[in-house]
Amino acid sequence: MKLSSGHLWRIHEIADGLLRPAGSSAATVDRAVGVHNIPEPVRALSSLSRIDYVDRFTLSTDADATPELWARALFGDVPNAAEQLIWRGLLGLRLSRGRSPDTVAGWQIAARGHDWIRLEAASWFLTGNLVVQATGGRVSLGTFLRYDQPLGQTVWTPLSALHRQLVPGLLRAAAARTNDHKRRP
Repeated sequence: MKLSSGHLWRIHEIADGLLRPAGSSAATVDRAVGVHNIPEPVRALSSLSRIDYVDRFTLSTDADATPELWARALFGDVPNAAEQLIWRGLLGLRLSRGRSPDTVAGWQIAARGHDWIRLEAASWFLTGNLVVQATGGRVSLGTFLRYDQPLGQTVWTPLSALHRQLVPGLLRAAAARTNDHKRRP
């Protein structure tokens, strides 16, 4: 599968319109990309035997929620149109259909601790983990990938740039949803 700049631009337009909330806060999101930039205790939360790509984005917030609630605030119970396009269409991830207490947006809940949750999904050419951590007034989203076939790197490399642009907005929107949920009676 070859992605042209026109395809990537259209994906960006769709994802930007669906994932970036209007008037989202300008709260700073810290990021780290690359295996050597992610602390070992964070890398240890991944189930992957080999990590070929990893990033981690962290937002300071006063919103207090469990890691699972954060994951659901980030992605919902079922994937939206942009997530479907990227996760199923381009990455070929085999996601569960419908709502389930065992999944978040189709990703399987594979493991959890008191301050983290790990979601897993795979295609024939890559395997991914999404790790959400919530502790000490901070929420983090880590993306871990293993390329099971050379196509994994070929497809993910251009998509990773879009991913890194969108994640800060996802975290800010999740914090706003979590804060709104706390304010409701």
